[in-house]
Amino acid sequence: MQELTFETTLALVIAKDSRYPRDAYLFVKDALDHTQKIVLKENKGEMRHVTGQELLGGIRDYALAQFGPMTQMVFEEWGIKRCEDFGEIVFNMVEIGLLGKTEKDSRDDFGGGYDFHDAFRKPFFPSSKIAPPEKPVAS
Repeated sequence: MQELTFETTLALVIAKDSRYPRDAYLFVKDALDHTQKIVLKENKGEMRHVTGQELLGGIRDYALAQFGPMTQMVFEEWGIKRCEDFGEIVFNMVEIGLLGKTEKDSRDDFGGGYDFHDAFRKPFFPSSKIAPPEKPVAS
C-alpha cells in the first residue's frame, strides 16, 4: 500500500472539515515546528510533548513574527477567531494521523487561551495607548 503524502492527507482533512483553508493548517504545522524548537532548546536538546497551551504561545509568537500587525486579519480571513479554532485544526490533523497526541490531550486544552485583540493588536499600539492613565497627584 502506498503511503499518503502530507498534502494528500491534508486534502482529506479539508474535505472532511472545510471550515479552515489549507493555509491555516500549514501555518499551524509550522507554528508547531517553531514551538518544538523552543521546547528543545529549553530542555537542553531533549524533545518532549508540546501541550496545547504551549502550542498556543508558540502560535502567538510565530504569527506575530510572520504577519506582524496583520495577524488578526489573516486569522479572520482563515476563519480563526479564537484559540478554540486552533484546537479544531490540531485535532482534525490528529484524527487523520498528521499529528500525534497523548491520552491527556483534548480540544479543551485550547479553551480560553488568550484574547485575540490583546495578543495580536496590542503589541503594535503606541505605548501611550497601552499604559493606564496616570492618577492626578493631590496637592
